[in-house]
Amino acid sequence: MKKVICFFICVCFMMQSVVVFAEGNTDLGLNAKSAILMEESTGNILYESNPDERLPIASVTKVMTMLLIMEAVDSGKISLDDMVTVSENAMSYGGSTMFLETGEQLTVNDMLKGIAVASANDGCVAMAEHLAGSESAFVDMMNEKAKELGMENTHFMNTNGLDEDDHYSSARDVAIMSRELMKHETIFNYTSIWMDTLRGGKFQLANTNKLIRFYDGANGLKTGSTSKALCCLSAAAKRNDMQLIAVVLGAPTSAERFASAKSLLDYGFANYAVNTQITAGDEVQKIAVEKGVDKEVGVVAGDSCSTLVKKGQEDNITKEIKIDETITAPIEAGQKIGTMTISRDGEVIADIDLNASSTVEKKGIGLIIKDFFATIFFGSNNDTEENSEI
Repeated sequence: MKKVICFFICVCFMMQSVVVFAEGNTDLGLNAKSAILMEESTGNILYESNPDERLPIASVTKVMTMLLIMEAVDSGKISLDDMVTVSENAMSYGGSTMFLETGEQLTVNDMLKGIAVASANDGCVAMAEHLAGSESAFVDMMNEKAKELGMENTHFMNTNGLDEDDHYSSARDVAIMSRELMKHETIFNYTSIWMDTLRGGKFQLANTNKLIRFYDGANGLKTGSTSKALCCLSAAAKRNDMQLIAVVLGAPTSAERFASAKSLLDYGFANYAVNTQITAGDEVQKIAVEKGVDKEVGVVAGDSCSTLVKKGQEDNITKEIKIDETITAPIEAGQKIGTMTISRDGEVIADIDLNASSTVEKKGIGLIIKDFFATIFFGSNNDTEENSEI
Protein backbone atom coordinates (compact mmCIF):
# COMPACT_ATOMS: atom_id res chain seq x y z
CA MET A 1 0.00 0.00 0.00
CA LYS A 2 2.85 2.36 0.89
CA LYS A 3 4.46 1.67 -2.51
CA VAL A 4 1.19 2.56 -4.28
CA ILE A 5 0.89 5.81 -2.36
CA CYS A 6 4.51 6.74 -3.07
CA PHE A 7 4.05 5.96 -6.77
CA PHE A 8 0.91 8.10 -6.90
CA ILE A 9 2.69 11.03 -5.23
CA CYS A 10 5.61 10.78 -7.67
CA VAL A 11 3.28 10.74 -10.67
CA CYS A 12 1.43 13.81 -9.39
CA PHE A 13 4.72 15.64 -8.85
CA MET A 14 5.89 14.82 -12.37
CA MET A 15 2.61 16.01 -13.88
CA GLN A 16 2.81 19.25 -11.91
CA SER A 17 6.39 19.81 -13.11
CA VAL A 18 5.36 19.32 -16.75
CA VAL A 19 2.54 21.89 -16.41
CA VAL A 20 4.85 24.48 -14.84
CA PHE A 21 7.46 23.85 -17.55
CA ALA A 22 4.90 24.25 -20.32
CA GLU A 23 3.54 27.49 -18.84
CA GLY A 24 7.00 28.98 -18.48
CA ASN A 25 8.37 28.00 -21.88
CA THR A 26 6.08 29.12 -24.68
CA ASP A 27 7.41 27.82 -27.99
CA LEU A 28 7.36 30.64 -30.54
CA GLY A 29 9.32 28.70 -33.13
CA LEU A 30 12.20 31.19 -33.18
CA ASN A 31 15.33 30.40 -35.15
CA ALA A 32 17.99 32.51 -33.45
CA LYS A 33 20.76 32.19 -30.90
CA SER A 34 19.12 34.64 -28.50
CA ALA A 35 15.88 36.60 -28.22
CA ILE A 36 13.88 38.74 -25.83
CA LEU A 37 10.58 40.65 -25.80
CA MET A 38 10.24 43.72 -23.58
CA GLU A 39 7.31 46.06 -22.93
CA GLU A 40 8.73 49.56 -23.11
CA SER A 41 6.79 51.57 -20.49
CA THR A 42 7.32 49.08 -17.65
CA GLY A 43 10.50 47.35 -18.81
CA ASN A 44 8.80 44.01 -18.13
CA ILE A 45 10.10 40.97 -19.99
CA LEU A 46 7.33 39.03 -21.75
CA TYR A 47 9.52 36.36 -23.35
CA GLU A 48 13.17 35.41 -23.33
CA SER A 49 15.39 32.76 -24.82
CA ASN A 50 19.07 32.68 -23.86
CA PRO A 51 18.90 36.46 -23.24
CA ASP A 52 22.27 36.98 -21.52
CA GLU A 53 24.74 35.23 -23.84
CA ARG A 54 27.45 37.56 -25.10
CA LEU A 55 27.16 37.73 -28.87
CA PRO A 56 28.30 39.99 -31.71
CA ILE A 57 25.42 42.30 -32.65
CA ALA A 58 26.60 43.88 -35.91
CA SER A 59 24.88 47.19 -36.75
CA VAL A 60 22.44 46.89 -33.86
CA THR A 61 25.43 48.59 -32.17
CA LYS A 62 24.12 51.78 -33.76
CA VAL A 63 21.30 51.88 -31.20
CA MET A 64 23.91 53.07 -28.70
CA THR A 65 25.47 55.43 -31.23
CA MET A 66 22.08 57.01 -31.90
CA LEU A 67 21.34 57.17 -28.17
CA LEU A 68 24.42 59.29 -27.51
CA ILE A 69 23.59 61.52 -30.48
CA MET A 70 20.02 62.03 -29.24
CA GLU A 71 21.24 62.79 -25.73
CA ALA A 72 23.51 65.46 -27.16
CA VAL A 73 20.64 66.92 -29.20
CA ASP A 74 18.12 66.93 -26.37
CA SER A 75 20.62 68.40 -23.90
CA GLY A 76 21.38 71.28 -26.29
CA LYS A 77 25.01 70.28 -26.83
CA ILE A 78 24.31 70.06 -30.56
CA SER A 79 21.31 70.77 -32.77
CA LEU A 80 19.81 68.89 -35.69
CA ASP A 81 20.80 71.79 -37.95
CA ASP A 82 24.49 71.73 -37.00
CA MET A 83 26.82 70.99 -39.89
CA VAL A 84 29.08 67.94 -39.63
CA THR A 85 32.31 67.92 -41.65
CA VAL A 86 33.40 64.51 -42.94
CA SER A 87 36.97 63.45 -42.21
CA GLU A 88 39.13 61.22 -44.38
CA ASN A 89 38.88 58.58 -41.64
CA ALA A 90 35.07 58.61 -41.68
CA MET A 91 35.00 58.48 -45.49
CA SER A 92 37.24 55.40 -45.51
CA TYR A 93 34.69 53.09 -43.85
CA GLY A 94 33.02 50.52 -46.09
CA GLY A 95 30.09 48.16 -45.69
CA SER A 96 26.75 49.93 -45.38
CA THR A 97 27.43 53.59 -46.10
CA MET A 98 25.88 56.88 -47.12
CA PHE A 99 28.89 57.44 -49.44
CA LEU A 100 30.36 60.39 -47.58
CA GLU A 101 33.20 62.31 -49.19
CA THR A 102 36.14 63.88 -47.35
CA GLY A 103 35.34 67.50 -46.56
CA GLU A 104 31.61 67.07 -47.32
CA GLN A 105 29.25 68.75 -44.87
CA LEU A 106 25.84 67.40 -43.88
CA THR A 107 23.53 68.33 -41.03
CA VAL A 108 23.11 66.19 -37.91
CA ASN A 109 19.57 65.61 -39.17
CA ASP A 110 20.87 64.09 -42.42
CA MET A 111 23.48 62.05 -40.59
CA LEU A 112 20.79 60.55 -38.38
CA LYS A 113 18.78 59.66 -41.47
CA GLY A 114 21.78 57.90 -42.95
CA ILE A 115 22.50 55.98 -39.74
CA ALA A 116 18.94 55.00 -38.86
CA VAL A 117 17.66 54.23 -42.36
CA ALA A 118 20.69 53.16 -44.42
CA SER A 119 22.80 51.87 -41.49
CA ALA A 120 25.67 54.14 -42.55
CA ASN A 121 28.98 53.09 -41.01
CA ASP A 122 30.68 56.22 -42.29
CA GLY A 123 27.94 58.40 -40.79
CA CYS A 124 28.51 56.83 -37.37
CA VAL A 125 32.21 57.67 -37.44
CA ALA A 126 31.56 61.21 -38.69
CA MET A 127 29.12 61.81 -35.84
CA ALA A 128 31.47 60.23 -33.30
CA GLU A 129 34.26 62.58 -34.35
CA HIS A 130 31.87 65.54 -34.31
CA LEU A 131 30.71 64.80 -30.77
CA ALA A 132 33.83 63.44 -29.08
CA GLY A 133 36.76 64.47 -31.27
CA SER A 134 37.63 60.90 -32.22
CA GLU A 135 35.92 57.57 -32.66
CA SER A 136 37.89 56.03 -29.78
CA ALA A 137 36.76 58.77 -27.41
CA PHE A 138 33.18 58.22 -28.53
CA VAL A 139 33.51 54.45 -27.97
CA ASP A 140 34.61 55.22 -24.41
CA MET A 141 31.38 57.18 -24.02
CA MET A 142 29.42 54.22 -25.37
CA ASN A 143 30.97 51.85 -22.83
CA GLU A 144 30.42 54.33 -20.02
CA LYS A 145 26.76 54.65 -20.98
CA ALA A 146 26.41 50.86 -21.12
CA LYS A 147 27.78 50.65 -17.58
CA GLU A 148 25.41 53.42 -16.44
CA LEU A 149 22.42 51.50 -17.84
CA GLY A 150 23.46 48.28 -16.13
CA MET A 151 24.30 46.48 -19.36
CA GLU A 152 26.41 43.75 -17.78
CA ASN A 153 27.14 41.73 -20.93
CA THR A 154 28.18 44.48 -23.32
CA HIS A 155 31.47 45.89 -24.56
CA PHE A 156 31.93 48.13 -27.59
CA MET A 157 35.03 48.43 -29.75
CA ASN A 158 33.56 50.64 -32.50
CA THR A 159 30.54 52.80 -33.30
CA ASN A 160 28.98 50.75 -36.09
CA GLY A 161 29.21 47.05 -35.22
CA LEU A 162 31.76 45.87 -37.77
CA ASP A 163 33.18 42.52 -36.60
CA GLU A 164 35.95 43.04 -34.06
CA ASP A 165 37.24 40.97 -31.17
CA ASP A 166 35.80 41.96 -27.77
CA HIS A 167 32.81 43.72 -29.36
CA TYR A 168 29.64 42.10 -28.03
CA SER A 169 26.31 42.52 -26.29
CA SER A 170 23.30 40.39 -25.32
CA ALA A 171 19.62 40.37 -26.21
CA ARG A 172 18.71 41.75 -22.78
CA ASP A 173 21.28 44.55 -23.01
CA VAL A 174 20.15 45.47 -26.51
CA ALA A 175 16.58 45.74 -25.20
CA ILE A 176 17.79 47.96 -22.37
CA MET A 177 19.62 50.40 -24.65
CA SER A 178 16.76 50.32 -27.17
CA ARG A 179 14.32 51.29 -24.44
CA GLU A 180 16.62 54.13 -23.39
CA LEU A 181 16.87 55.40 -26.97
CA MET A 182 13.09 55.39 -27.32
CA LYS A 183 12.80 57.86 -24.43
CA HIS A 184 14.06 60.39 -26.99
CA GLU A 185 10.89 60.36 -29.07
CA THR A 186 12.42 62.38 -31.92
CA ILE A 187 14.32 59.24 -32.89
CA PHE A 188 11.09 57.79 -34.32
CA ASN A 189 11.20 60.55 -36.95
CA TYR A 190 14.16 58.59 -38.35
CA THR A 191 13.66 54.93 -37.42
CA SER A 192 10.12 54.89 -38.85
CA ILE A 193 11.18 56.19 -42.29
CA TRP A 194 10.59 53.66 -45.06
CA MET A 195 12.11 55.63 -47.95
CA ASP A 196 13.68 59.09 -48.16
CA THR A 197 16.47 61.02 -49.88
CA LEU A 198 19.58 63.03 -49.07
CA ARG A 199 21.61 65.66 -50.91
CA GLY A 200 18.61 67.36 -52.44
CA GLY A 201 17.06 64.15 -53.68
CA LYS A 202 20.22 62.82 -55.34
CA PHE A 203 20.79 59.97 -52.85
CA GLN A 204 18.03 57.45 -52.19
CA LEU A 205 17.48 55.90 -48.76
CA ALA A 206 15.60 52.64 -48.11
CA ASN A 207 15.16 51.27 -44.63
CA THR A 208 17.03 48.04 -43.91
CA ASN A 209 14.25 47.17 -41.42
CA LYS A 210 11.54 45.65 -43.65
CA LEU A 211 9.06 45.49 -40.75
CA ILE A 212 8.61 49.26 -41.12
CA ARG A 213 6.82 48.61 -44.39
CA PHE A 214 5.18 45.27 -43.70
CA TYR A 215 4.30 45.05 -39.97
CA ASP A 216 1.39 46.99 -38.46
CA GLY A 217 2.64 49.47 -35.87
CA ALA A 218 6.36 49.01 -36.55
CA ASN A 219 8.33 52.17 -35.71
CA GLY A 220 11.95 51.03 -35.40
CA LEU A 221 14.58 50.28 -34.51
CA LYS A 222 17.78 48.81 -36.05
CA THR A 223 18.96 45.86 -38.12
CA GLY A 224 22.44 44.35 -38.28
CA SER A 225 24.26 41.56 -40.08
CA THR A 226 27.86 40.39 -40.50
CA SER A 227 29.45 37.03 -41.16
CA LYS A 228 30.26 36.68 -37.47
CA ALA A 229 27.04 38.07 -35.95
CA LEU A 230 24.72 36.57 -38.59
CA CYS A 231 21.39 38.43 -38.79
CA CYS A 232 20.31 40.60 -35.87
CA LEU A 233 17.46 43.00 -35.16
CA SER A 234 16.06 45.26 -32.49
CA ALA A 235 12.47 45.67 -33.64
CA ALA A 236 9.99 48.14 -32.15
CA ALA A 237 6.24 48.32 -32.71
CA LYS A 238 3.34 50.12 -31.04
CA ARG A 239 -0.36 49.24 -30.94
CA ASN A 240 -3.11 50.47 -28.60
CA ASP A 241 -0.66 52.46 -26.46
CA MET A 242 1.58 49.42 -25.93
CA GLN A 243 5.15 49.76 -27.23
CA LEU A 244 7.10 46.53 -27.59
CA ILE A 245 10.78 45.84 -28.20
CA ALA A 246 11.72 42.51 -29.80
CA VAL A 247 15.41 41.63 -30.02
CA VAL A 248 16.69 38.78 -32.19
CA LEU A 249 20.39 37.90 -32.33
CA GLY A 250 22.16 35.33 -34.47
CA ALA A 251 19.40 34.35 -36.88
CA PRO A 252 20.81 32.35 -39.82
CA THR A 253 19.08 34.44 -42.51
CA SER A 254 17.51 37.86 -42.87
CA ALA A 255 14.09 36.32 -43.51
CA GLU A 256 14.29 34.27 -40.31
CA ARG A 257 15.39 37.35 -38.40
CA PHE A 258 12.24 39.22 -39.41
CA ALA A 259 10.02 36.15 -38.95
CA SER A 260 11.33 35.67 -35.40
CA ALA A 261 10.81 39.34 -34.53
CA LYS A 262 7.28 39.18 -35.95
CA SER A 263 6.52 36.08 -33.84
CA LEU A 264 7.73 37.86 -30.71
CA LEU A 265 5.68 40.98 -31.43
CA ASP A 266 2.57 38.96 -32.35
CA TYR A 267 2.85 37.06 -29.08
CA GLY A 268 3.12 40.28 -27.06
CA PHE A 269 0.21 42.05 -28.73
CA ALA A 270 -2.02 38.96 -28.53
CA ASN A 271 -1.45 38.22 -24.85
CA TYR A 272 -0.73 41.48 -23.03
CA ALA A 273 -2.11 44.98 -22.61
CA VAL A 274 -0.94 48.17 -20.92
CA ASN A 275 -3.23 49.98 -18.50
CA THR A 276 -2.37 53.64 -17.94
CA GLN A 277 -2.77 54.38 -14.23
CA ILE A 278 -1.74 58.05 -14.32
CA THR A 279 -0.20 60.39 -16.88
CA ALA A 280 2.20 63.19 -16.02
CA GLY A 281 0.23 66.44 -15.75
CA ASP A 282 -3.10 64.79 -14.89
CA GLU A 283 -4.94 66.76 -12.18
CA VAL A 284 -5.71 64.57 -9.18
CA GLN A 285 -7.61 67.13 -7.09
CA LYS A 286 -7.57 70.71 -5.88
CA ILE A 287 -6.37 71.74 -2.43
CA ALA A 288 -6.87 74.84 -0.30
CA VAL A 289 -3.95 77.25 0.10
CA GLU A 290 -3.42 79.29 3.24
CA LYS A 291 -2.31 82.92 2.96
CA GLY A 292 -2.39 82.74 -0.82
CA VAL A 293 -3.67 85.19 -3.42
CA ASP A 294 -5.50 82.17 -4.85
CA LYS A 295 -7.56 80.12 -2.42
CA GLU A 296 -6.71 76.77 -3.98
CA VAL A 297 -4.28 75.11 -6.34
CA GLY A 298 -4.47 72.08 -8.58
CA VAL A 299 -2.56 68.94 -7.63
CA VAL A 300 -1.04 67.19 -10.67
CA ALA A 301 0.97 64.03 -11.25
CA GLY A 302 4.67 64.65 -11.75
CA ASP A 303 5.22 61.43 -13.67
CA SER A 304 3.37 58.69 -15.53
CA CYS A 305 2.70 55.13 -14.46
CA SER A 306 1.47 52.22 -16.55
CA THR A 307 0.92 48.59 -15.60
CA LEU A 308 1.25 45.53 -17.79
CA VAL A 309 -1.51 42.94 -17.50
CA LYS A 310 -2.04 39.60 -19.16
CA LYS A 311 -5.26 39.73 -21.15
CA GLY A 312 -8.14 38.09 -19.31
CA GLN A 313 -6.60 38.65 -15.89
CA GLU A 314 -7.70 41.29 -13.41
CA ASP A 315 -5.32 44.19 -12.76
CA ASN A 316 -5.92 44.71 -9.01
CA ILE A 317 -4.63 48.26 -8.58
CA THR A 318 -5.04 50.60 -5.60
CA LYS A 319 -3.99 54.27 -5.35
CA GLU A 320 -3.27 56.09 -2.08
CA ILE A 321 -2.91 59.88 -2.10
CA LYS A 322 -1.01 61.70 0.62
CA ILE A 323 -1.07 65.50 0.55
CA ASP A 324 0.79 67.76 2.97
CA GLU A 325 -1.65 68.77 5.70
CA THR A 326 -0.89 72.48 5.47
CA ILE A 327 -0.25 74.18 2.12
CA THR A 328 0.88 77.74 2.68
CA ALA A 329 1.75 80.34 0.07
CA PRO A 330 4.01 81.13 -1.64
CA ILE A 331 3.93 78.00 -3.83
CA GLU A 332 5.91 77.50 -7.01
CA ALA A 333 4.49 75.69 -10.04
CA GLY A 334 5.88 72.16 -9.97
CA GLN A 335 6.56 72.22 -6.23
CA LYS A 336 6.05 68.82 -4.63
CA ILE A 337 3.12 68.84 -2.23
CA GLY A 338 2.27 65.16 -1.94
CA THR A 339 2.67 61.60 -3.17
CA MET A 340 0.52 59.01 -4.92
CA THR A 341 1.40 55.41 -4.05
CA ILE A 342 0.26 52.89 -6.67
CA SER A 343 0.10 49.25 -5.57
CA ARG A 344 -0.83 45.95 -7.19
CA ASP A 345 -2.17 43.24 -4.87
CA GLY A 346 -0.72 45.16 -1.92
CA GLU A 347 2.77 45.50 -3.44
CA VAL A 348 3.98 49.03 -4.21
CA ILE A 349 4.87 49.45 -7.88
CA ALA A 350 5.30 53.23 -8.02
CA ASP A 351 5.50 56.36 -5.87
CA ILE A 352 4.45 59.35 -7.98
CA ASP A 353 5.24 62.91 -6.89
CA LEU A 354 2.19 65.17 -6.75
CA ASN A 355 3.02 68.76 -7.63
CA ALA A 356 1.36 72.17 -7.63
CA SER A 357 -0.13 72.94 -11.04
CA SER A 358 0.55 76.68 -10.82
CA THR A 359 2.29 79.37 -8.81
CA VAL A 360 0.37 80.87 -5.88
CA GLU A 361 1.78 84.10 -4.50
CA LYS A 362 1.58 85.03 -0.88
CA LYS A 363 -0.92 87.71 0.08
CA GLY A 364 0.51 91.19 0.60
CA ILE A 365 -0.26 93.17 3.75
CA GLY A 366 -2.92 95.22 1.96
CA LEU A 367 -4.88 92.15 0.90
CA ILE A 368 -4.54 90.62 4.37
CA ILE A 369 -6.03 93.80 5.96
CA LYS A 370 -8.82 93.86 3.37
CA ASP A 371 -9.69 90.21 4.09
CA PHE A 372 -9.60 90.89 7.83
CA PHE A 373 -12.16 93.71 7.64
CA ALA A 374 -14.25 91.77 5.12
CA THR A 375 -14.49 88.93 7.61
CA ILE A 376 -15.57 91.32 10.41
CA PHE A 377 -18.21 93.21 8.44
CA PHE A 378 -19.46 90.62 5.95
CA GLY A 379 -18.61 87.31 7.58
CA SER A 380 -16.54 85.88 4.69
CA ASN A 381 -14.47 86.81 1.71
CA ASN A 382 -17.12 85.34 -0.58
CA ASP A 383 -19.75 87.78 0.80
CA THR A 384 -17.41 90.68 0.05
CA GLU A 385 -17.02 89.60 -3.54
CA GLU A 386 -20.75 89.15 -4.01
CA ASN A 387 -21.59 92.60 -2.51
CA SER A 388 -19.00 94.31 -4.65
CA GLU A 389 -20.75 93.02 -7.78
CA ILE A 390 -24.16 94.41 -6.80
